[in-house]
Amino acid sequence: QVQLVESGGGLVQAGGSLRLSCAASGSILSINVMAWYRQAPGNQRELVARIFGGGTTNYADSVKGRFSISQDNAKNTVYLQMNSLKPEDTAVYYCYVLGRTGLGNVVYWGLGTQVTVSS
Repeated sequence: QVQLVESGGGLVQAGGSLRLSCAASGSILSINVMAWYRQAPGNQRELVARIFGGGTTNYADSVKGRFSISQDNAKNTVYLQMNSLKPEDTAVYYCYVLGRTGLGNVVYWGLGTQVTVSS
């Protein structure tokens, strides 16, 4: 059993910043990838940023230069620092973990945290 606990969402004005956190706990042996996805009403869920175990990162074009993903391997925690937020960043943000368990590689999703950016 693996749990993902997300925190840090909320309401912020355009131009402001938020920091999301996601901590993985439970029967996970190692983590291959940690990522953040988001889904706005009427849209498909999309990748925002991801970080591999070795530290390589990828970002959606829409957030490059504004968002930064990082991880604390000792705490199995991933962070998303979001700066210069825009109204179009409004969405539910979901934590994603691809980890190795006793059953092999498994994908886990968090329940999501709402980010609302007002204009």
